[in-house]
Formats: sequence, C-alpha cells, structure tokens
Amino acid sequence: MSDARAGRAVAVVRRAARAEWGPIARTVRSALAARRLRAVPLTLTAVTLTLFFHFVQSQSWGLRLVGCIGWVQAAERLWVTLLRTPLSLFVPALDLPVWGALAQVLVVFGVAEICLGRRQTLLVAYAATLAGTLYARFCLWLGSGPPFGLPDADRYVIDSGPSAAVVGLAVAVCWRYRARFTCVGVVVAMVVEVAFIKNNLAGKEHVAAVALVLALCLAGDRWWPRKPRDPQRVRGRDRPE
Repeated sequence: MSDARAGRAVAVVRRAARAEWGPIARTVRSALAARRLRAVPLTLTAVTLTLFFHFVQSQSWGLRLVGCIGWVQAAERLWVTLLRTPLSLFVPALDLPVWGALAQVLVVFGVAEICLGRRQTLLVAYAATLAGTLYARFCLWLGSGPPFGLPDADRYVIDSGPSAAVVGLAVAVCWRYRARFTCVGVVVAMVVEVAFIKNNLAGKEHVAAVALVLALCLAGDRWWPRKPRDPQRVRGRDRPE
C-alpha cells in the first residue's frame, strides 16, 4: 500500500509539473531543436557583453572605464543614470561571482527570448532595471525609516547587474504561460528576501521590478489579450514575437 501511495503521489507531482512548466518547456525545446543557437541571439549577445564587461573591469585600466559607462549610483544626476542604465544591466556586480550573473542571463534571458520574443524581452528587462534604479532614489528620499527607506550610505552603492531584469523576466514568462504557482513563488521569494534576509538596496529594487512587471502584465491582459503558443498545437511555425 505504501508503494502504491508513493506511486500515486509521484504521478500527481508529475502531472502538476507538466501543467505548470510543460508549455514553457515545449516552447523552448521546439525552438532550440529547430533553430539551435539561432533561436537566442539576444541572449548570446547579453552573455558576451557580461563577459566583456567583467573582463574589462577586472583590469587595472578598465575599472574606471566601466564605471563611467555602466555604473549607476543614486547620488548621480538623473540624466546620467538614464544614460548608463542600458549598459548597467550587463555589468556584473563587483561583490558577486560572475558565473552567477552569466547563469541568470543564459537561462532566464534565453527562455524569455524564446517565449516572449526579442522585443518584449528587451522591454521587460529594461523596464524592470529602470524601475529598480528609480525606486532606489525614492527610497533614499524617504530616508532610513522602515519599511521602504534606505540609509544615506546606499546613495553611493554601485547599482549594476542583471538581477532586477532576471526576476522581471521570470514573472513575465510565468504570467504569459500561466505558470501561476511559479509566478507566485517568485513574488513571494522577493518579498521574503526583503522582509527577512536582505533588507537592502538590491532586495527592494527586486520588489520594485516585480511590481512594475506585474502591472505591465495586468495592463497587457486588459488591453492586448493574447494566449501563448504551444508547440504541440502550433507546429512548424516561428516562435512568438
């Protein structure tokens, strides 16, 4: 009986996993089988840029150069921040291992590029990054009081890397493909990060990124309703844009 119950439990888990991630997995697998690396040119470019900026800022001559074009700090003027934000997405954080940024970009950007299309992937990535950057200024304006404020020292924290874009893209893909439990899990994880683990600038930027992407998803469903394509139903066609 115990073996039978275990078998039924495994079957239930498998069905739940297929329902949650099956459409995403089929879309990605179909695109990669048909086009291989040609399915993810944006992702490969992003990985290359991240590696390039990591190499340059690791050199004694390159740290200042990368700082001038890709580092964002809340202490800077707004127009400087806006100019640097596009490249700041691909500048890995100095205090984190570069392989983490590369893995995030390769997996999440790759899935998003196939499932959402290049244009929407870029839109969501930059919107999420910009939301975090602008929210940092708002938090610093509030001061150090809870729950949203930040200490004045965070004004000079180097704010770069793909993490805000990654969580935003994860939410967008899950929303598009109705992976509801995963979407809720990402949102809850970001809130828990701020509430119990890292109540810092990066954590609050992640929450701001998620909030903006959720608002965009709701607006998109309201004004431009669209169902994702499932390669089991739509075969031989290009991926969605």
